[in-house]
Amino acid sequence: MSNAATRRANSHFKRLPKGSNGGIQLLLIHNVEHLGKQGDLVEVKPGFALNYLLPQGLATIATDHHKRMVEKHREKLREIEIQKLKSYQDQADELAKQSITIEANANDEGHLYGSVGPHEIVESLKSVDIHLAQDQIRLDGPLKELGLYTVKVHLHSEVEASLKVWVVPTVASETGEPGA
Repeated sequence: MSNAATRRANSHFKRLPKGSNGGIQLLLIHNVEHLGKQGDLVEVKPGFALNYLLPQGLATIATDHHKRMVEKHREKLREIEIQKLKSYQDQADELAKQSITIEANANDEGHLYGSVGPHEIVESLKSVDIHLAQDQIRLDGPLKELGLYTVKVHLHSEVEASLKVWVVPTVASETGEPGA
């Protein structure tokens, strides 16, 4: 590659504001778990900024103009965040009142032939008009026995809910049973 081509390729990186640790300074447009909240000034590695945060619209380049705008609207952002947290807390309270039942094939000792995981829990919640993503269901491992489980549901970085999940044996039909 010629020097001119190299300079053009690297000029994109030079325009991004550098942080004190050599990373890129960005202003978060949305909350990003394990990084920061909306309006925070963060410093990240160039690859994370260019390949994830900027293309996904989660952050913008931290220009002086953007910083002034965030300072100007910081109180409004705080109010919006408080409303979101209240909404998530209300959803957590509703989930705590819920109890879902999932049928599964099991042997006489109550051990499941398969297991119940986040997919089955999410599908069961859809039947009661609650829509969650599978990664919001936090299990220590798949449910492999019949019984009542309290499952954690991650709604927000600051809000977690509990959901009661009953795993019950599948009701066998009378036809096809040996000796019936």
